[in-house]
Amino acid sequence: MKRNIQVLLLLFLGVGLLHISLLTDLYLRYVRPGLRPALIASGVLLIALGAVSAARDGFPFNRPRTDSDAQDQDDDQDQGNDADHGHGHSHAGGPKVAWLLYVPALTILFLAPPALGSYTASRDDAKAPKAPASTTGESLFADLPDKGVVEMSLNDFSSRAVWDTDRTLKGHTVRLTGFVTPGRHGAWYVSRLVISCCAADAQVRKVRVHGPAAPPADTWVTVTGSWHPTGKLGTDDARPALDVSTVERVPAPKDPYHDVVVTPAGR
Repeated sequence: MKRNIQVLLLLFLGVGLLHISLLTDLYLRYVRPGLRPALIASGVLLIALGAVSAARDGFPFNRPRTDSDAQDQDDDQDQGNDADHGHGHSHAGGPKVAWLLYVPALTILFLAPPALGSYTASRDDAKAPKAPASTTGESLFADLPDKGVVEMSLNDFSSRAVWDTDRTLKGHTVRLTGFVTPGRHGAWYVSRLVISCCAADAQVRKVRVHGPAAPPADTWVTVTGSWHPTGKLGTDDARPALDVSTVERVPAPKDPYHDVVVTPAGR
């Protein structure tokens, strides 16, 4: 790979990082919001390195050669010939596989991949968050409001539906928001993916839906219904499930991995 092509790669990578982290919110598809400053700094650094290299090498064209440059090139060629005699080929142009580095650079700049969705959720086992420890014998979970529909995150609902032996969900109507994940034999789930750092460490949260037919996969929905007990509470046999009465399609959130209570406008 020629020097000017290497410089162009640095510039593409830098501009791509700034595009997803500074000019748009696309970086939220891949990492937590707290990593935004690091992405911006990396983009600026790559562009700076590319600019310095371009100024030094006369990008995009070779700068005028001087006598010293010609002598340096002759020395480089002599060294390359010596290397050829040693193992039969030269690495002066760099490995051709280096061109593959352009794939991620151009991808994040022109075609940013979507966030993880139903494909990942359907292939990973969902694990409810562990219940908080209690040394006083009191309930592990706070009581829910007695009136109205309770807006809940999938994280909170899943934890209560599996570990809450006091059954604080019983008798309440709850509302959950997530994307549709198809299951086996016509079953479907409302799902979320939560991350600690980036999409590579995503963990699945999903609630089985009983009642209405499934919307298309990856559709973001808000479902309203009541807890459907499944399995023995307080053990790994329990599964979060909901008897759903209404399903409403909603826009995808900017940060798909941030599992928080969402109250649509007008409610």
